[in-house]
Amino acid sequence: MKTFITPDFLLNSEPARILYHEYACDMPIYDFHCHLDPQEILDNRQFDNLAQAWLEGDHYKWRLLRAHGVAEKYITGNASDEEKFRKFVKIMPTSIGNPIYHWSHLELLRFFDIDELLTPENAETIWQKSKAVLQSEEGRYQCLIKSSRVTALCTTDDPADDLAAHRALAAERKLALQAENLTADAPVVYESFPVKVLPTFRPETALHPEQRNFAAWVKKLAGVVNQPINTLDDLKAALTERALFFKESGCRLADQSLGSPDLTRRDEAEAASSFKRALAGETLTTAEYDNYQACLLQFLGTLYARLDFTMQLHFGVLRNVNTKLFLSKGADIGCDTVGNPLNARSLTALLDGMAQADQLPRTILYTLIPSDYDKFATAAGCFQTEGCRNKIQLGAAWWYSDTLDGMSQQMKTLANTGLLAGFVGMLTDSRSALSYTRHEYFRRLLCDIIGGWAARGLVPTDYKLLGRVVEDICYNNAAEYIGM
Repeated sequence: MKTFITPDFLLNSEPARILYHEYACDMPIYDFHCHLDPQEILDNRQFDNLAQAWLEGDHYKWRLLRAHGVAEKYITGNASDEEKFRKFVKIMPTSIGNPIYHWSHLELLRFFDIDELLTPENAETIWQKSKAVLQSEEGRYQCLIKSSRVTALCTTDDPADDLAAHRALAAERKLALQAENLTADAPVVYESFPVKVLPTFRPETALHPEQRNFAAWVKKLAGVVNQPINTLDDLKAALTERALFFKESGCRLADQSLGSPDLTRRDEAEAASSFKRALAGETLTTAEYDNYQACLLQFLGTLYARLDFTMQLHFGVLRNVNTKLFLSKGADIGCDTVGNPLNARSLTALLDGMAQADQLPRTILYTLIPSDYDKFATAAGCFQTEGCRNKIQLGAAWWYSDTLDGMSQQMKTLANTGLLAGFVGMLTDSRSALSYTRHEYFRRLLCDIIGGWAARGLVPTDYKLLGRVVEDICYNNAAEYIGM
């Protein structure tokens, strides 16, 4: 049976169909936040089968498998690739309503030309067809990315990373450009890998002294900068040095994941003391922990402003809540959940502190809590400045909100409270090279929303105007806002 992914999937009006097929469909992709492994890109990894390409490291799918009661052996355990694949296929028919159901069928169609429902009955056919593609040249990592019309992608990297893979990819790209007598900003796709693979500065552990590896990470960072880190000032100096190195390596963004801290109080002396105590293995109180984060975020924000980095802040996550699973499998295994809403005064205090110092960088605010969309969008509107559209903006629906309902609510909130036309748009936030169909998913929904407004007479049926807005949100805004 053919899938439900028709050419007009999700496009519920004639204006929506025109906007998608004539404007959105062929726009390139700037994936400014992902978790792809730069070494696998450099190595041009070849997957043996669809289980490797689909299920390795994908905690979205792992959670869905667990929800169906599948044994951990077939999720992160030692079952064979084919066994894991067949377990995943078995749960697909009853996973309707979950975005993974849509994503999986889009990926089969776009990357493998498989226009069939994913069911146990055709599992063998899909296994063999996808395997043939993945074991060919077009199934290699770089080809999968190129085929999605990606021009640039930004990975997520620790300050202690050497960025060797990024630098090697940049060197290869430069040689290819020289060989073909092209400029560095050439939009053409040449035979080698044309995609810019840029690092993102993410000092995650620096802001989370509660993590068990905090002291070990500080020691590792000290080794990288070849300087002892015994004080908070030492840490700031080390982070500054590494941020400069990242900038030299093409970095344009920073990123941070947070819970829902109280950022209204900043006591630098207390933060310095808290750092030393955390380094010694002591547990901080909630107030001390929040103050430490507030002080370090203020420092990092001003650093990013000086370096012209775009700052990304992800709020509202509660991590590793299943202790048994976390201790047995580690982090990023599928036991993170939606946390508490962020207090509005906390968010505005953070932005206001940087603004008062004239050191507020371009900032994208993400929240795991849809009820916070209005709060984040209106707070962002309080700190706009001349010379940059949507300098502070509500980012795309994130993680558990990366659904039709979540994305629709996020875009409508941005339109209702600010400037949808200045939105930097979609990102994959994924560990899989097959996830670029999520941009198609987003673009179809974007066109359905704007096209629906046109069909209802809420906006003019001016396709030149609406098409430009769509193209900007799909790609142009991100390229201009972040830089290429």
